[in-house]
Amino acid sequence: MTYIPNTDADRAAMLEAIGKRSIAELFEDVPADKRFPRMNLAPALSEMELARYFQTAAEENRDATHTLNFLGAGAYQHFIPAAINHLILRGEFYSAYTPYQPEVSQGTLTAIYEYQSLICQLTGMDAANASMYDGSTATAEAALMAARLTHRDKIVVCDSLHPEYRAVIRTFTQGLSLPIHTVPSAASHGVTNLAALKAAVDDQTACVIVQYPNFFGAIEDLGAIGQLAHAKGALFIVCVDPIALGLLKAPADFGADIVVGEGQAMGWGYNFGGPYLGLFACRKEHIRQMPGRLVGRTVDTQGRRGFVLTLQAREQHIRREKATSNICTNEALMALAATVYLSLVGKNGLRRVAELSYHKAHYAAQAIGALPGYAPAFDAPFFKEFVVRTPKPIAEINATLLRHNIIGGYDLSRAYAGLSHLMLLCVTELHTKHDIDQLVAALRKAGD
Repeated sequence: MTYIPNTDADRAAMLEAIGKRSIAELFEDVPADKRFPRMNLAPALSEMELARYFQTAAEENRDATHTLNFLGAGAYQHFIPAAINHLILRGEFYSAYTPYQPEVSQGTLTAIYEYQSLICQLTGMDAANASMYDGSTATAEAALMAARLTHRDKIVVCDSLHPEYRAVIRTFTQGLSLPIHTVPSAASHGVTNLAALKAAVDDQTACVIVQYPNFFGAIEDLGAIGQLAHAKGALFIVCVDPIALGLLKAPADFGADIVVGEGQAMGWGYNFGGPYLGLFACRKEHIRQMPGRLVGRTVDTQGRRGFVLTLQAREQHIRREKATSNICTNEALMALAATVYLSLVGKNGLRRVAELSYHKAHYAAQAIGALPGYAPAFDAPFFKEFVVRTPKPIAEINATLLRHNIIGGYDLSRAYAGLSHLMLLCVTELHTKHDIDQLVAALRKAGD
């Protein structure tokens, strides 16, 4: 590999240092018939030929940039202002790891403090941490936090919470004697069955977890759910889509105790599923049990403004039995992207993004519902995602859509037994009327 600048003398010195006579000896543990050059590799290519080869191979993929994409289900395609990459890829941000030395990390700490402030404004909560890994782990950490605060062991989860989030909660609680009770959704509404929820919540319930809007795209009645939780002394945890909060009332207005969510939609692409950004905010009285870290503002001995790590309740910093989490770092670069995004679009811009997503999704739902064989599956109000009943299996529908260069919706039968022929579709501000009309036309052909 000519691009590794090691001379023959360099290699000989390294081999001598590790007690080997040749490079071949480094591969003694690899079976002889599996070693290079017996690997059936193609002839070597020049750099120009290699670049062309991989470019050609990459163009065989169907990606969200070169297709019409109507798939949501937890990862969303929203507009990303060009300024975001120009700012977050600056060396002082892109290469920074973690602010262990606050006196030399003021830029990073300032950015995190601004991020926390924006998340508090968005959710209406008192405090937000310096971010979590993603929405699923943030939700699981919230469940553990509720158990610590209430000294109770029962976790009640609405089944309209993202199924992968529910799976992560199960993983986090295994071995901790924290039983999980899942509450079903009302069949025709797509939102939590309040009667079933009321029966599930008792004096041993640590928390009730609901998604807003939920996995089906429907808008839950947070006021009623919060009242049922608080009536039994349980904490109320809300998992949010931050874009929806540009239009919908903040969770704090419904009495939420902890708010979590996935921040990927705020200025971050799909990135093959990660890294993403876990949002986490809570009420002031619960800060000590919040996982991760909290950046605060103070003044130095000369009265100048400065930033510090105010709370570090993780096992690296305090005695293990008093730690709230063993999360090792935060998603600071993604948090910075979200900070830049929210600063660029502003309060009115975020509302506009949410309004466009809402109205375009409703236009699409109405047009698809008018097609022969298609019908809306639920009657609850929804935001940017909605579920339609299809005349054929979802796999067949999506295969037809893909031939029209369209990525279709999520097959709900993958996560919910009995919900066959139900497709979850997502529409955002990026979709034009022409895009939606193309989807409707392709769905008509797929249904024939």
